[in-house]
Amino acid sequence: MTTFHVENFGCRATQADGAALEHQFQSRGLARAEIAKADVVVLNTCTVTNSADQDARAAIRRVRRNNPDAKIVVTGCYAQRAPEEIAALPGVSAVVGNSHKHRLAELLLPALPSSTAIGGVPNNGDFVPASALTKQPPWKPDRRLFVSDIFAHTELLAAPVFESGNVLGGDRTRPNLKVQDGCDNRCSFCVIPSVRGHSRSLRAEKVIDEVKRLVAAGYKELVISGINLGRWGRDLGPATGAADRNSSFNAQSIRTFADLLRVILAETSLEKLRISSVEPMDWTGDLISLVASSPRIAKHAHVPLQSGSDTVLRRMHRKYRPWHYREKIETIRAAMPDAAIGADVMVGFPGESEAEFESTRRLVEELPFTYLHVFTYSARPGTPAAALRNQVPAHIARERNTILRDVAAEKKRAFMRSFVGKSLETITFNVIHKGKEGERTESLTDNYLKLFLRGHHSPNRWTTVRIEGAEDDGLVGSPAEPDVRNS
Repeated sequence: MTTFHVENFGCRATQADGAALEHQFQSRGLARAEIAKADVVVLNTCTVTNSADQDARAAIRRVRRNNPDAKIVVTGCYAQRAPEEIAALPGVSAVVGNSHKHRLAELLLPALPSSTAIGGVPNNGDFVPASALTKQPPWKPDRRLFVSDIFAHTELLAAPVFESGNVLGGDRTRPNLKVQDGCDNRCSFCVIPSVRGHSRSLRAEKVIDEVKRLVAAGYKELVISGINLGRWGRDLGPATGAADRNSSFNAQSIRTFADLLRVILAETSLEKLRISSVEPMDWTGDLISLVASSPRIAKHAHVPLQSGSDTVLRRMHRKYRPWHYREKIETIRAAMPDAAIGADVMVGFPGESEAEFESTRRLVEELPFTYLHVFTYSARPGTPAAALRNQVPAHIARERNTILRDVAAEKKRAFMRSFVGKSLETITFNVIHKGKEGERTESLTDNYLKLFLRGHHSPNRWTTVRIEGAEDDGLVGSPAEPDVRNS
């Protein structure tokens, strides 16, 4: 039997795409294998920074070295941005951009005669390189390239699910469901719109179908994700009559992201819904109130900041000012005193002066963040920021990165210490740590803290835990009482 392996790089949306790719291969009868033994290795890439591109190239070299017989297929954002560059790398069999990712297995595994086909798709054929295909779109003479205009896509073409077999036997207890893709913002530093296309939303009725499928498979927490998640629904026209007839809710009335969350809660029995990153101005009063009031939505808000300087935000073409951002974070904290609040922050943007960085550092210190993702600016080909003058020297950008990481680390430690002696809800992972004090099960709290639960516990179970201490890499606690929810 032909085997495959999908390795993902980058954001939650890419991880969700990777799950969809796995589903494509499995539906055609291929079996998942370790990367060193797989016949087909798919590298699902990111291109948000130069280091992300470097990671992808390093992975290609590593696969070629450790598994020289594997057919290496590169897909994702880097593949969409620079297909010819990737195709020229030794060992690459095919490059499939985001424009064709939803058809990747179909393109690379053409139908072969078989008496054991699954769903009409043969499951015992050998891998056929893209260069051997007879059908090739006319826009690319190189038969190894499958890339077209990403902006031609007007729909979200696929939603990923994790199969039920992974719930108890694998390491996946918190699947990602991508309900939105693409972005209509034009931040001057960001290459993502050019490789992901226009903002596209999965219709509410399809979202509900996917959530119900995940719940039926045994999942108890779901992470809902997208590239610009808060803009879900703004591209959707009226739902079709057929969809309305088959739905127990009025799909036409669901127009905002908060509306979508409400219908998920109303139409499914999902125990916990966690929201991925949402842009500052999309944290409406309605959304904040909903997240704060529902025990079934995790108390966790990730709100990208990028910079605390008004002038830098303007050069970035961000659509809010520092005082707008401060107001949003303070409103979230007032509504959810124990919530995790995180942000993306960029240092070293072209022209960032010492005073502008100081504005960012001061805002970060003053706001009630519990963690930060700190990035050093990386010029992306074709973006307006790449042409700006006064690029910040690398050593200065690194120093600023370290300063913010140190501030964030102290904030996280203080946040963790504040829960010692209290109780938190946590969902267990299929990861067991063994040490001098015995076994501990890794888990994640409702408010996004890693927690080591004393003892060996089954994965995918919500447990109320009494917090006994805070270590550098997470909380430590014991079950507070038997939890009937999992029985």
